[in-house]
Formats: sequence, structure tokens, C-alpha cells
Amino acid sequence: MAERRSGQTEPGGAMKALAAIDRVIARFESIVLAYGVILMAINSVANVIGRFLLGQSIYFSQELNEFLIVLVTFVGLGYATRQGRHIRMSAFYDQLPDRGRKALMILIAALTGTIMLVLAYYSYLYVDRLARLGKVTPSLQVPLYLTYLWVPVGFVITGIQYYLTVVRNFQKHDVYISFDNIDSYDEVDDLLPPAPREDMPGERPGPDLTPPDGPGKERSP
Repeated sequence: MAERRSGQTEPGGAMKALAAIDRVIARFESIVLAYGVILMAINSVANVIGRFLLGQSIYFSQELNEFLIVLVTFVGLGYATRQGRHIRMSAFYDQLPDRGRKALMILIAALTGTIMLVLAYYSYLYVDRLARLGKVTPSLQVPLYLTYLWVPVGFVITGIQYYLTVVRNFQKHDVYISFDNIDSYDEVDDLLPPAPREDMPGERPGPDLTPPDGPGKERSP
């Protein structure tokens, strides 16, 4: 059968390959981000304990945290793109019909993906220059370029995610803001509970303006 019961077409070989690449990148991002944040927390806590309880801080704590911050920031850039959590200025975009939004999303994703790959190229040149200079970090004495190696890697991952978004929008009828996430901005408002009305039970009653002797009667002197 060419279609599933849900009405979705079976993915072809190319889409299966793209989905496999997406899963590999997702696994890589989740492992790197999880262990990066955990190591950063352990390193910070251990440094505080050593400083205030033992009187001796960890001499390489700052360098390790700087490395982990770069790691989490640029790998997290690709993760945010995958989840469709990047900042969007959608005032004009939301006013377009579905076809216009899809066309604009394809243009935005393609252009942003290209910019990410250009930034990856220039960041690679910078990392390569650091490697040729042979600079090392002051405390750990490790090559300095290893600290910034994740910058081009993060840009490449982000660019791939944007290009996957372009492919997904060409394949599917809905508007996708990432490879797996449909643009559901409009549907969010439909899922919110309705605004409370004055006649709904449980609402705080307003002040009673009825005269104490009943409506239409004047208060006795």
C-alpha cells in the first residue's frame, strides 16, 4: 500500500537516510549536552567546596568551565534548532496564508542554513590558525584550539538542521519549523482554556449595589 492508515505516505529511501542522520545527530547532541551540563555543575560545586571548606580551590576549574560553556552553547544551538525553539520575529509571517508561510519558511531555513555553514567555515579558519600557532591554556596546558573546536561543529550541525527543515517542508503539506516540529503557533491558542465569563461559577462576585431594603425602596431614616 502506498499510504498508511493515518494518511501519511511511506518515507522513501532518501527520507529514511535523512531521518537516520537526524537521529544520529540528535543522539550526539543529547549526550554532549547532558554530560556537559553535569560536568559543569560537578566542577562548580567541587570548586566551591574546596575553596570554602578545604581552603584550596581547583586550579583548572575556570578553564574547564570555559570549555564546557563553549561546548554546551554551540551544540545547544543545533539542539534548539531541532526543537524549533529559536527566536522568531513572526509579525509578518503569521499574517500569511499557509502557502505563503511555507514558502517563507523554506526561504528562511535555506538562507539561515547557508549563513551557518559560512560561519562554520570562518570559525574553522580561526581554529586552524590557533592550532598552527600552538597556543596552550595557562592551567591545563592543553592546546587552545580544542576549546574552540566545538564552534564550527555547532555551526555545521545547525546548518544541517536548517537544510533538513527545507527538505521536510518540500515533502510534507504542513509548515514545519524544524525537521520534526510543525508550526503549531496558531493551534496553541485553540488549546488554551477560554477566558472566564462573569456568569461562570466560581467567579468572585462583584459588590452588591442593591439597597438593604430591597430594590426600588429607599432606606428608612
